[in-house]
This record gives sequence, C-alpha cells and structure tokens, in this order.
Amino acid sequence: MQPTEEHNQKLAKMTFASVYPLYVTKVERKGRTKQELDQVITWLTSFDQKKIAEMIKNNVSFENFFAKAKLNENSNLIKGLICGYRVEEIENPITQKVRYLDKLVDELAKGKPLDKIFRKPKP
Repeated sequence: MQPTEEHNQKLAKMTFASVYPLYVTKVERKGRTKQELDQVITWLTSFDQKKIAEMIKNNVSFENFFAKAKLNENSNLIKGLICGYRVEEIENPITQKVRYLDKLVDELAKGKPLDKIFRKPKP
C-alpha cells in the first residue's frame, strides 16, 4: 500500500515543531527521555541538539527539515510497519523519511535499546 499524493504533500508541509512535542510526550509516557529522543533524531539526521532546537524555533516543514538533514547511511536498514505502511516500500522520499523517524520513535517508546535502534549492517 502506498500513501496518496495528497498524504505525501500533507506530511511534507507539516512542521517538525508541531510533531516534536508529540514525540517527547510519547517517549516520556513510556519511561524514556527527551535526551534519548534527541539521540535518535541525531542518529537519523546528523543534527545535533542545537540544530534540532533551531529547526523547532524556525518552524521548518518536514520537507525542509529532511532537505537539510544528512540521513544516516544505515537508515535503509529501517524496516517494518508504521501507520499501516511498510517504510521500506514507501516511494515518496519525504514521506519515507518522516516514517523512518516515526518508526524509530515508536521503537524508542516500546523500550527497544538504543544500540538496536541505531541500525548496523550485518557483517
């Protein structure tokens, strides 16, 4: 199943600042920390905490957020279902990156250890 073009546009225009507090609430409700969330975001995007705060302050869209990001070389190892979609099969690059982030936040909230969330290729 592929997201519609309307869905892709909606995600691209959504701001990172509007979603970040929801991520924080989700992980903290499950006993994880904002610092761990920021580590996950840093692993995926290469943004440090200062850059994450800047992106929030500037109210950037996900489209601009991911345009500025340098995606982790192992992000293609993120697999599985999120919001009814297989992240590895999503064709729209922005939607796929947003869903990668959603998948990592879900894994953090579900108690998965950070070293497992930070995918490493199998030797």
